[in-house]
Amino acid sequence: MKRILTLVAASLAIAGSLHAQELANFNFGGRQRPVISPEIQNDSVTFRLKADYATIVKLSGSWMPNPYGGTIDMQRGENNVWEVKIPLPEPEIYTYNFVVDGVAVNDPQNVYVQRDGTRYLPMLIVPGKRTENYGEATQHGTVSHPWYDSKILGYARRLTVYTPYGYEANPKKKYPVLYLLHGAGGDEEAWISMGRTAQILDNLIEKGLAEPMIVVMPNGNPGQQAARTLGIPEKQIDWRSEQFRNAYVNSLCTEIVPFIEKNFRAIPKPASRAIAGLSMGGGHTISASILYPELFDYVCPLSAAGDATPEQLAALKKAGVKLYFLACGNTDFLFQRAEDMHAKLNNLNFPHEYFVSEGGHTWANWRLYLNTFAPKLFK
Repeated sequence: MKRILTLVAASLAIAGSLHAQELANFNFGGRQRPVISPEIQNDSVTFRLKADYATIVKLSGSWMPNPYGGTIDMQRGENNVWEVKIPLPEPEIYTYNFVVDGVAVNDPQNVYVQRDGTRYLPMLIVPGKRTENYGEATQHGTVSHPWYDSKILGYARRLTVYTPYGYEANPKKKYPVLYLLHGAGGDEEAWISMGRTAQILDNLIEKGLAEPMIVVMPNGNPGQQAARTLGIPEKQIDWRSEQFRNAYVNSLCTEIVPFIEKNFRAIPKPASRAIAGLSMGGGHTISASILYPELFDYVCPLSAAGDATPEQLAALKKAGVKLYFLACGNTDFLFQRAEDMHAKLNNLNFPHEYFVSEGGHTWANWRLYLNTFAPKLFK
């Protein structure tokens, strides 16, 4: 018995020492000041990293002139805390990381991260008019991840669904639906993680600027059942083949839409359906609208990697679309496609809105577009 008590005491002592070591990783045992990063002070922001054995530490950020390779040197300070202070960028959401002796390292002090495909990147949110709807509102909607069975693709697939504040409290109220599609490399969580969809809709609805709506964000990769973070094996699908060319779009329009209207309190009318998407999802948006011209009354291609013939657009016009919102950045590599689509719509006297922003193929623009067209839906 005495031996057992001794072993228990020893185990508790070891566990206690490990716990103390774990806490030391966060507060340095109370002997050192905590590292704060990033720290916004008036018109500047400071980044810090404790790296005891590093020889060269740099900062890389999406606000830099070369966001894919540009860096700024950081300086070693007291207790091996590396630091750099820079002018505060314009209000927007940026991503960044440190480069420690040539290796990319995330900021361990920053809990605000977004997932871009297989990369997790710390965020710098600069407050201002541009970002006022990107933070948390007072009234919050709910984000869920239901699964639907796809006979077209041959397996169950995961969706991300946003329901607005008050959805659970009023079981008799029905809502319009926005189908919001991601781009290449994304998945059903992209618009939530990087697009700030829940925050934007929460803020717009709370301010009375947008109608309360359900937002459905599918996975646009037909070979995936769900985001790769779930570890589900993928199927190799050649979307260029005749069999699968429009498989995802057909699943969206003939399986996902009915699933949502059966399982959520969605208004099952074209006037209460909108579709929007960025890049690859913009192409899917165009395809869905021309293959099923009477399904959606609101069509919003964003930096779209897609096209339509004048005949297809004429059929869509005849179907009576209430809003066609075409948007692209003026330095986007797909800008000429947007210009060509704009010209086709003009030649057909197809009423539409053409929104040209500064910048290129970035989430900064796609967040802006959602913030701009969402108040125009279902009016």
